[in-house]
Amino acid sequence: MKIFSVFLISFLFFAFPRAESTGSVFFIDSTNNQFLRSQSSNDVAQSESMLLTEVGATVSVLLGFAPPTTLSAAGSSKLNEVLIPNPFNRPRAVFMLEVSGIDDPLVVDPKNAIFGRALKSSVDLGSSKADIQLLDEEEVSVVSLDEPLGDYTEEDIIDFASWLGGSYVADAAKPFHGVMTIPVADVDNVTLRMPEKAHKEFVSKLLALYRNIRKAMEKHGHLSKTLRRPAEIIMGSFDGIKVLLEQLDRDGVDKLGTRLLLATLSNIYGLLQTAYGGQIVGVIVFNGVPQPESKTLMNVIYTSRSSPRWLADTTSSANTTLAAQVLVRRTLAWITGVVLLIATLLGVYFLLNMPLTRDTLLYSNVKLD
Repeated sequence: MKIFSVFLISFLFFAFPRAESTGSVFFIDSTNNQFLRSQSSNDVAQSESMLLTEVGATVSVLLGFAPPTTLSAAGSSKLNEVLIPNPFNRPRAVFMLEVSGIDDPLVVDPKNAIFGRALKSSVDLGSSKADIQLLDEEEVSVVSLDEPLGDYTEEDIIDFASWLGGSYVADAAKPFHGVMTIPVADVDNVTLRMPEKAHKEFVSKLLALYRNIRKAMEKHGHLSKTLRRPAEIIMGSFDGIKVLLEQLDRDGVDKLGTRLLLATLSNIYGLLQTAYGGQIVGVIVFNGVPQPESKTLMNVIYTSRSSPRWLADTTSSANTTLAAQVLVRRTLAWITGVVLLIATLLGVYFLLNMPLTRDTLLYSNVKLD
């Protein structure tokens, strides 16, 4: 009987498929240029699930590089349903963010201006990371959004709240015990009270994201002044929703966390569009399962390829070696010629100044009477 029970449990375990980890990915086009297909002509792409590797290949193409050779024919077809078929019209800049703790933001805010017009597809998150294959580091600038916040003041919180169109009222008796109020669409206000640990940590993570975006924009300003501007990818993850999930109920997460995060992302994307002149595309992956700290779904790797600079250095080195050989040969030829000329002149000089006596060689064959 026990053997039969074990067999039945094993059969049920393997017979029913286990739930796969899935999420959603949003491709947000530029406000001034079109790099992605329109939403109306892409219904098939929205209904068909993508793999993380296909999302990574899409990012590589948007940066102006070829997709990996390991991409399947089905994967190439999915990329074609997302991207405009024009290899000469790529933004060469991508804002990529992984948000854990949310499956689909449109469930919470279906009228969101940014995500409502974006291309949406479900994504199979799988159990391993996916790689974004790029060329060497000189061809691509990678800016991380996962840098820690560090020290900050209440003035930073006031500026951040003002940037979101809200306010922060500090507590005169105790620092970092104020109240932040942010107006959000379809909700009167989102109020975050800093004395509550979950609220304070959530605000600090939003502030860290905002600061890192500012740093990325500053770096872009420096890169735009160079003669050969590299492709740029701004990537990172946001796990602030996990803090609210651990300490608040689900309704509280939807109202406080998701709506405020979507409002922040909308403002951030507006900043990036202005800074990049519309030459940037957003790729945001939502994962309903909170990820452990320091664990991300996407990873950047550099493929090895002989760069034109390396080939130029090799050619220059070969030319330098050949020139050195020619110089040595010419120097030896000139030295030999000069030595022979000096020897010839000395020989003629001594021959002309030789004394004509009987014991000289000039008279060696002369018979005297």
